[in-house]
Amino acid sequence: MDQPQYSSLMDLFAAMPDPRQARGKRYSWSLILTLIAAALVSGERGVRALSQWISARQPELLAVLGGTRQQLPSATTVRRALRVVDVADLEARARALGGPVVVAPPKAGAPPPLVGVALDGKQVNGANAHGAQIHLLSLTRHADACVLRQHAVAAKTNEIPTAPHLLAGLDLTNVVVTMDALLTQHALATQIRQQRGHYFMVVKGNQPTLAADIALAFDGTCPVFPGDHVATTTTVDKRHGRLETRTLDRTAALNAYLTWPAVGQVLRRTCHSVILKTGAIRHEVSYAITSLPAATTTPAQLEALWRGHWTIENQVHYVRDVTFGEDAGQVWTGNAPEALAILRTLLLTVLRRHGWTNIADALRHYGAYAPRALTLLGALPA
Repeated sequence: MDQPQYSSLMDLFAAMPDPRQARGKRYSWSLILTLIAAALVSGERGVRALSQWISARQPELLAVLGGTRQQLPSATTVRRALRVVDVADLEARARALGGPVVVAPPKAGAPPPLVGVALDGKQVNGANAHGAQIHLLSLTRHADACVLRQHAVAAKTNEIPTAPHLLAGLDLTNVVVTMDALLTQHALATQIRQQRGHYFMVVKGNQPTLAADIALAFDGTCPVFPGDHVATTTTVDKRHGRLETRTLDRTAALNAYLTWPAVGQVLRRTCHSVILKTGAIRHEVSYAITSLPAATTTPAQLEALWRGHWTIENQVHYVRDVTFGEDAGQVWTGNAPEALAILRTLLLTVLRRHGWTNIADALRHYGAYAPRALTLLGALPA
């Protein structure tokens, strides 16, 4: 499908195919989806709560929506609609709302900036508790937590075969794709380089030989290649009751030795954390590999990319789990759990583009007055 551009979420819903039979339709497909999204951005969670929000605000909604409607979709209509949403089509259209990976042109005369994007998956645990097995893999920009693409992971498999499809067709020039150890795979690294991007992969026990080689490069027991050196950066943060000291070391000493695709350097990150209240200490050492050349990247840039990867956990997955209550939800039949997960992701993108950094505040703002939510979605003029 070509990538159209949508001016609002309601426009996106209006472009979607209606999966219902023609007979007996009382409400347009875009109206049903817009009302569901309005209830979600007002802080409602399950199907019952979404339906009650529509019912409780029916006079107010009818007054502002206009037309000759005498009532709005019932709980049964909402439930049936969510079960039959074409989630593949919704995912595909969501990419247009996410926009291009690189959005800021470089300054005149300056080298193009590197854009970090995080690749990571999340299960919908509330639905999965009933056997639904909903697992979504997302690509999220570090800088603004915008979800650029999202794709369902097929049942009885994992993120490894899904990631190539999610990245397929993207121009990754000046893009660094960061990922956790599960996706540290030769084939994926090769694909990212073929698409003109760079990879930044955490290395753990699923790549034991690679992890051992990197550890040896930093502990002094492997031969040091002539002319190579280890570069270091250290950062200190005090937050959430912890004092954390992180030291990142990088070296290109293994480039000629490793068979990893287009390796540029390997990294060791040491995190020393002290719980200020109790004095408890945690010491953790992690390793990574990247195609970024050591000659053109600093240790500070690498540390920023490593930390930037957690954007997808802290500003997308956590917000969907806690603020939107995704994991507490018990919707599990048909396409409903996946459809709601995609809608929450779309709403996060819309809210962040409207300048909201605290999503809980945003939900309270739009939940206080229904026309605000409709305006956000494009159902009413701004």
